[in-house]
Amino acid sequence: MFLSVFDIFKIGIGPSSSHTVGPMLAANRFVRRMERQGTLMQVTRMRATLYGSLAFTGKGHATDQAVILGLLGETPDGVDPDAVPDLIAAVTKSHRLKLGGGPEIAFEPEADIVFDYGPALPQHANGMVMAAWMGEGDPSRPPDKERAYYSIGGGFIATDDEFAAAEETADIAGSEEPDKVPYPFATAAEMLEMGGASGLGIAAMKRTNEETRMDRADLDAGLDRIWAAMNACIERGVTQGGELPGGLQVKRRAKQIWDGLQKDKQNNFRLEHTVMDWISVYALAVNEENAGGGRVVTAPTNGAAGIVPAVGRYYLDFCPDASMDGIRDYLLTAAGIGGIIKANASISGAEVGCQGEVGSASAMAAAGLAAVLGGTNAQIENAAEIAMEHHLGMTCDPVGGLVQVPCIERNAMGAVKAINAASLALKGDGTHFVPLDNCIETMRQTGQDMLSKYKETSEGGLAVNLTAC
Repeated sequence: MFLSVFDIFKIGIGPSSSHTVGPMLAANRFVRRMERQGTLMQVTRMRATLYGSLAFTGKGHATDQAVILGLLGETPDGVDPDAVPDLIAAVTKSHRLKLGGGPEIAFEPEADIVFDYGPALPQHANGMVMAAWMGEGDPSRPPDKERAYYSIGGGFIATDDEFAAAEETADIAGSEEPDKVPYPFATAAEMLEMGGASGLGIAAMKRTNEETRMDRADLDAGLDRIWAAMNACIERGVTQGGELPGGLQVKRRAKQIWDGLQKDKQNNFRLEHTVMDWISVYALAVNEENAGGGRVVTAPTNGAAGIVPAVGRYYLDFCPDASMDGIRDYLLTAAGIGGIIKANASISGAEVGCQGEVGSASAMAAAGLAAVLGGTNAQIENAAEIAMEHHLGMTCDPVGGLVQVPCIERNAMGAVKAINAASLALKGDGTHFVPLDNCIETMRQTGQDMLSKYKETSEGGLAVNLTAC
């Protein structure tokens, strides 16, 4: 199965790939669909109804704002995060919204974006229905256009038709059929088998697959662009202070920690465990930026966006002979593992809990680091398994429906675990007891058995017990 590195790593904005990026894409796609059909200029009223996790934690994840941005024609990778407040304020104040490339219509966010706290839609916990009326736009009659969308994690969206067809289309998991790439591994076992037969490492196989779609120069430029966005997020995150939005009064910590580390560095003071502080501050910086609605890269989700950048930055800053060639192999390897996890389980917190987000990201980063530190394919697969195994059962219980507590710190812990997993794997020969495929299947089953109140609904775990304390 082929899932592009640029499907796994997508430049967007915070605070959530499933609750912000996905709904923005869905609203935009609905508008573009009517534009293609030649009906957009006839629209007089729009409504978005959010179900399941999108309803329960949508306000904390800025889902309502994402829908407005999508209707305006904005995209996650194109919108300026600093311009978002003014765009939203203009719609809220004027009660008018100009559909992207179409007419200006009356729009009341409080009435036209509905949070339905009843049963979730059947296909996925993150469901939404977009509806449009033509002519008089009387909402008491059925809409003229209506379509259900599901935000299935990592900024991927799908429709009822796509689920019913049971096919992984471009919106679900890339656009290439298995026989269109040289190494169509869908499982870790197939990955190891193909690597053994070809004599290639995971990054090399992934690169060969990618180069069926683009030339090497474009691939490297794309990888460099992804890394530049990740690194820029770290650099911006360590300069920002103050409180994060949302009402929890959570203070940013990355800048203070960063400044302290820089001071210790100047004074030539360093404890042996200080390296963990550097790793942690890289991750904290990214996820504080995400919580603040800044520019981030889904890796594989926004909620877990800090882990892959933090481990990559650790490689560059602390590992001898690190290079941009290494970063490219790091991202390719991580994407290969992320594709396997997505194909066989889930990266959606609303579907399988935080094990599918932070656990997947940690496994991806561990594999990538093991690869660039010279690991064999077996050692790389082992590193991913160790990292995933020790996130099994992790719930998604954001306090206040915000991607802040415990989400930000979980990225720091996930990054440290990824490096530990890579180190343990490199100390062995790749032989281990639990195959990565079995671990991924365990994660899927655990998520399936997990009560919905522990899957991004803010109805259980820390989300309720912190308030009760």
